[in-house]
Amino acid sequence: MLIKRRDFLQIGSMATASMMLPKFVKALYKNKSLAQLNNKSVVVIQLSGGNDGLNTVIPFQNDIYHRSRPVIGFKQQKVNILNDEAALHPALTGFKNLYDEGSLAILNNVGYPDPDRSHFRSMDIWQSASSSKEIWQTGWLGRYLDETCENCKMPVQALEVDDVLSLALKGNNYKGIAVKNPQQLYNNSKEKYYNNLLASHEAEHAHNTADYLYKTMAETLSSADYIYKESKTGISKGVYPKTQLGNNLKTIASLIMSEINTKVYYVSIGSFDTHVNQQERQNELFTQLNNAVSAFVKDLQANNKFNDVLLFTFSEFGRRVAQNAANGTDHGTANNMFLISGALKQKGLINAMPDLNKLDNGDLIYQVDFKQVYATILKKWLNADDAAILQHKYDYLNFI
Repeated sequence: MLIKRRDFLQIGSMATASMMLPKFVKALYKNKSLAQLNNKSVVVIQLSGGNDGLNTVIPFQNDIYHRSRPVIGFKQQKVNILNDEAALHPALTGFKNLYDEGSLAILNNVGYPDPDRSHFRSMDIWQSASSSKEIWQTGWLGRYLDETCENCKMPVQALEVDDVLSLALKGNNYKGIAVKNPQQLYNNSKEKYYNNLLASHEAEHAHNTADYLYKTMAETLSSADYIYKESKTGISKGVYPKTQLGNNLKTIASLIMSEINTKVYYVSIGSFDTHVNQQERQNELFTQLNNAVSAFVKDLQANNKFNDVLLFTFSEFGRRVAQNAANGTDHGTANNMFLISGALKQKGLINAMPDLNKLDNGDLIYQVDFKQVYATILKKWLNADDAAILQHKYDYLNFI
């Protein structure tokens, strides 16, 4: 059977929706009882666009901060004060509550050597866990799948709530799943067109150039039903904001409460590229982040899942210390990360605030390599071989 260009593109769109479901996904129905072997999972929230860390965790008593940011700097009376030198952005009230409860850790001065200020390149570095001098084609979580899923009997290990799969979840042999809405994927899988096309291929053996797409489609059809049903068995009854991030975290919560056994969930919010009028844009995004994460944590706590989930945030870089002429900030280097869980061993501010007296040409100097955070999560939370996955041995941190 010759495949027409239109049909080929339609198959391709189905493949994109599922983003190459792994070959082991058919084992779902045979191994569901294994889902309870390890309940720990990681939720990654990517702050796309380069979030400004200095207006996130604010050195509100620092004179250099206020001189550098006469318009966009926050005064003491407007912020969520953590201690004598640090405060959170005014919109992050729920994060302040988590801090007070001992469920939030803040890691400052996170970055990597020889930083790159390109959004695309720096994001690739963070997602692949390469050095700034290397270009890798696989992601750190994709290599986690490669390391843990050979002969894997527990499929669907990594899931991104989006339409397209990020580099972070692409391995050499295995990939995560990108699906924005399990019900939509399920509905698409029931369309007669795809089933008829698949039956025709199996009967007539289409040209080999199309085999890869047919294989992807077959795996999608065989697993969409399972993913959807699992999302319904653990359906969240929590009240979430009607935002994209709120909906995405509600989907993740429903899956965490099911028996799907996903270890990694990945979601993004942005853009934090605040070159102009930063305060307005960052406040809007942080309001969405604050409300969605607060609802997510409350949901997990109500269902006794909070101790089994580690949520962390990252952005591809921070911003420069001084504001620009447009009341925004330009691309910088080191940044902060939030770590949220009911099982943290270190809480609050776990290292020093940035030293604004020691800058590198107007930029913060990193103190913690982000790959140390990855190594810690892989080893201590996911019980994986971090050195093999990251292709280097990094010192562990103590937040878990």
